[in-house]
Formats: sequence, structure tokens, C-alpha cells
Amino acid sequence: MSVIIEFIVVPLGELSLSGYVAEVVKFLENKGVKYTLTPMSTIIEVSSIGEGLGIIEEAHELMFRLGAKRVSTTIRIDDRRDKDRKMEDKVKSVLEKMGEG
Repeated sequence: MSVIIEFIVVPLGELSLSGYVAEVVKFLENKGVKYTLTPMSTIIEVSSIGEGLGIIEEAHELMFRLGAKRVSTTIRIDDRRDKDRKMEDKVKSVLEKMGEG
């Protein structure tokens, strides 16, 4: 089974966040985490909530290592246990219902 977690890590007081986001993406790639970057958040697919929260904690701490003085992190978890679903499955299901899949 996989858990899909959307998160936003924001170093407060910064006007431009793209450099920080780039560092989070590099971090995820180095860890081999499956992710999708959206204009407003990052979504990861992991094997457990604990694994995901550990990754997000590391991303949160990364902001401080990059010089942030205050960081706000928001997390949303999709933990479906009756069947294994991947990020792509969720999008494909919607597109099929729209007649585009």
C-alpha cells in the first residue's frame, strides 16, 4: 500500500520561494522519493505515514539550514487501505470520468 502526502514548507518572511522549493526537490530526488511538484505544493508517495512524516520533517529542517528563521509547514495525508492507489491512479480516475481517459 502507498500513502500520498501533500505538503507545503514555507520559510516565513521570504518573497520568493522558488530557490527553497528547488532545494526540497533536490532533497527528495537524492532520497529517491516519488514526488509531484505543483504550483502550490509538493506531493509525495511513500509506503507509510511514518516514512512520509520523517521526510517532511527533514524538508522542514532544511529550510532552517538554508537560513530561514521561521518555517510554517502544512500537511495533508491520503491514507487509503482498502486498495493500493498511486498518484497517477487518482488523476486517471478523474480523467476517465470526464471522458478523457
